[in-house]
Amino acid sequence: MNINLLHGDCLELLDSLPENSVDSIITDPPYGLSKAPDMTEVLTHWLNGDDYEHRGSGFMGKTWDSFVPGPSVWRRCLAVLKPGGHLLSFFGSRTYDLGTTAIRLAGFEIRDQIMWVYGSGFPKSHNLGRAIDKALGIKPTVIPYAEGDLHVPTSQDAKNWDGWGTALKPAHEPICVARKPFTGSVVQNVLKHGTGAMNINATRVGTETRYNPRSHNKPGGLSLNMSVCGMPEDGVGSLVSGRWPANFCHDGSEEVLNLFPHSTSNGNRSEASRQASVKGTSWLMDNHMSQEYSDSGSVARYFYCAKASKQDRDEGLHMMSETQTRNPHPTVKPTSLMAWLCRLVTPTGGVILDPFMGSGSTGKAAVIEDFDFIGMESDSDYFDIARQRIAFKQNQLHPS
Repeated sequence: MNINLLHGDCLELLDSLPENSVDSIITDPPYGLSKAPDMTEVLTHWLNGDDYEHRGSGFMGKTWDSFVPGPSVWRRCLAVLKPGGHLLSFFGSRTYDLGTTAIRLAGFEIRDQIMWVYGSGFPKSHNLGRAIDKALGIKPTVIPYAEGDLHVPTSQDAKNWDGWGTALKPAHEPICVARKPFTGSVVQNVLKHGTGAMNINATRVGTETRYNPRSHNKPGGLSLNMSVCGMPEDGVGSLVSGRWPANFCHDGSEEVLNLFPHSTSNGNRSEASRQASVKGTSWLMDNHMSQEYSDSGSVARYFYCAKASKQDRDEGLHMMSETQTRNPHPTVKPTSLMAWLCRLVTPTGGVILDPFMGSGSTGKAAVIEDFDFIGMESDSDYFDIARQRIAFKQNQLHPS
């Protein structure tokens, strides 16, 4: 395993990597949650090959989060990525269109969008009633309009606007699924470069692979009777893997699970239905019958659950440093989620690049999944935290 952590601006660092040398890019770049720019000006810069420089600060006042990365970064990413290699990039729901536009302009093709749903978000809203109450206590009690007129707020104004806000509670983040174009067929590209496809069997939904006993009613057939608790491992039959991964995943929190109804799968599809194909693609894949469960429970079981452990973000810091024991990064992603994404788009033994490493969750996931990793981070404090988190996991799993 080769871990290469680089401190500096990714625009400069990417030039040091050989072209077509990286198998996948998995990253969580700045979301640009600041004041909306003039899009005509932004697109004019982008179409002319320049990056738009946004003045101001982003999430929690962080200047590095003032705007999404422009096409220049993604063009460099495209150059170092192997043909057919996938780019997975998180974005905020408000600026997803900006992020994917820059990725498209760089030459990537957008393949899909994975939706990560969670229950831990909190609303960042402006309470109108409270704001008017505050204005009433200011002298002179006037609120200027944009046109220059003045309005004197009253207690009735505060009452009328009580309960009004300016934003919804954030509960999801979209992940852009893009791919570097290639010539020829995907089969030819996979055989030549090892990239272009997704590892479905490595990312199936379900933590167990359970035995499926033969049916007593159909000699030689399969009962396809999967229980929630699983079948005994000494049963006679074949292995049945988890369900097909979807472009939707969640964090398993109570808030999210309560959104899903209860359902029962009977697994009684006909043989003709099981052998059916859609546009030449068989419903069965290497005898993994992911549609054949007979179980019940929350519909959430159909989707990957990236449970975030409380110790995940700080793990290793207290062991590696006497002064830095907590991870202050504002947007730490669950390592389990990043590991699932790593398995999805990275070939065995492949190299993962994260040009916006932050506190190192992608690198930590790469170590867990046994991939090579290249991480880039410009902030010295976050870089040091990422180095400690990744080193701790390396020492834990691969002690020298």
